[in-house]
Amino acid sequence: MALPPDTTSASSARDAAQREVFMREVDDAVRQDQLEGFMSRYGKAVLAILVIGLLALGGWIYWDHRQTRAREEQAEAYVQALDALQVDNLDVAKAKLAPIAAASGSDANATSARLLLGGIALRQDRKADALKLFRQVAGDSSAPQPMRDLATVREVGADFDAMKPQDVVDRLKPLAVPGNPWFGVAGEMVGMAYLKQGKQDQAGPLFAAIAKDESAESGLRSRARQLAAVLGIDAVDDIVDDKGQPIGKPAAKPGADDAEAGE
Repeated sequence: MALPPDTTSASSARDAAQREVFMREVDDAVRQDQLEGFMSRYGKAVLAILVIGLLALGGWIYWDHRQTRAREEQAEAYVQALDALQVDNLDVAKAKLAPIAAASGSDANATSARLLLGGIALRQDRKADALKLFRQVAGDSSAPQPMRDLATVREVGADFDAMKPQDVVDRLKPLAVPGNPWFGVAGEMVGMAYLKQGKQDQAGPLFAAIAKDESAESGLRSRARQLAAVLGIDAVDDIVDDKGQPIGKPAAKPGADDAEAGE
């Protein structure tokens, strides 16, 4: 005898499916109402934030492009200025360097441009302008220290005759020490300031040290050697000729050492 179909379970499944569809529709409607309510309440603020963000991004991209282009133009102008200096076209070099030096900040390009402009001013007999530029670099605590030291040396060198000897010593003594890159140049000026003060006992050893400094320029070492000798300081002990013989001392006679050893 066949059993009648189970209509109860099929009906339950259909009702469950209908309830699931209904709950989904209700859930979608609720979410839509929430979104519409959120947009009606905060839509303008969200839109404003998006617009501001896009404008900020566009502004940053434009600013970065401008900065990159400015650096490229600055580098090109700097190279052109150096080329002009090589052929002694000082006016062209000055025109190229002036905008770089006038820029705010203390990066290496601006600082080196000010130093070069100072050198140009000296060559054009504009001492006051040169000193102003050198002092600007020397007194800039944010500029690279080697460039500040160079500016100090250039400033004192340009104004040496007008400065008091003690002022020269005070400005350059920190640089006039063996091992410092500016020892030779700074030491020579400090030594000359000592001579003006009548301090030969301090000038002589300083000139002798410069004469023995192999990193110093040969002409500078030669002057220092002569000044040390005038002041009674021997600065030629380690100076030899191309045969390795001490300059200024008689060469040893061949066989002399053997004869002394035989005795």
